[in-house]
Amino acid sequence: MAAQAQAPIIIKFSHVVAPDTPKGKGAQRFKELAEQRTGGKVKIELYPNSQLYKDKEEMEALQLGSVQMLAPSLAKFGPLGVKDFEVFDLPFIFKDQAAFRAVTEGPVGADLFKKLEPKGIKGLAYWDNGFHIMSANKPLHNVADFKGLKMRIQSSKVLDAQMRALGAIPQVMAFSELYQALQSGVVDGCEGVPSNFYTQKTYEVQKHTTISNHGHLAYAVIVNKKFWDGLPADIRTTLEGAVKDATTYANAIAATENQVALDKMRASGKTTIYTLTPAESAEWKKALMPVHKEMESRVGKATVEAVYKAAGFVPSK
Repeated sequence: MAAQAQAPIIIKFSHVVAPDTPKGKGAQRFKELAEQRTGGKVKIELYPNSQLYKDKEEMEALQLGSVQMLAPSLAKFGPLGVKDFEVFDLPFIFKDQAAFRAVTEGPVGADLFKKLEPKGIKGLAYWDNGFHIMSANKPLHNVADFKGLKMRIQSSKVLDAQMRALGAIPQVMAFSELYQALQSGVVDGCEGVPSNFYTQKTYEVQKHTTISNHGHLAYAVIVNKKFWDGLPADIRTTLEGAVKDATTYANAIAATENQVALDKMRASGKTTIYTLTPAESAEWKKALMPVHKEMESRVGKATVEAVYKAAGFVPSK
């Protein structure tokens, strides 16, 4: 009698953005590579757009093992008590993509991942998604323009402090609820990357968009540690290789995808896109630099200094 074929190992991979974003495409690439290289021994089930869990729920689901993989933004680790990751939210900390990668691809990135392990989480990779822009229904050129605006943020004490430093009122809200909140005026504006603005269509309900590059968005590809450690060694090694190659792919397309999204937003005529002048950018920096000092005790002085050093950041006196 023929031996019964072994059922594949199922890995549920959940995330909160659209499939046609850099993160969505990176997840799809991982699925293809993992299934192909394991000869079907592993099956990856992708759940984009918060299909399974909303922002706040997904981390708990991973810790409980209801899903095996996630790719949350780095701010999501603060509420778990691993506040060091909020260093990535500090305004203007990365001058360019290379500065960000110097942190994530070096010892600092590896040390931060180790801090997740007591929470039952294993960090596999960092996915880069470029620099933040701002939007609202009024032009945002000067710091004074933010006064009194209700600005959506993801849950992060650093981002809360950032919006308050600009004179805005931060509003924590799930990404999946953002379009409706902007459309109905529950919030006045938000920050994010162009690829997410475009795929979520938020630019359709925001008259003004400012290219400010004040913040940076990145994700961590993470897995339930108990599940990961319990995989056969050969499967785990194969999946590590698939994650590595999917990371190279996702990071390579991020800059292009964001530029294409910006071009499409501009072409739509639904939002006016404005780039800060050097003088305006300097004014934003001056208003936001105190956030670094204010958040040092929360994030951890050693972590902040390690990131400064790796990223080549020199704080203004």
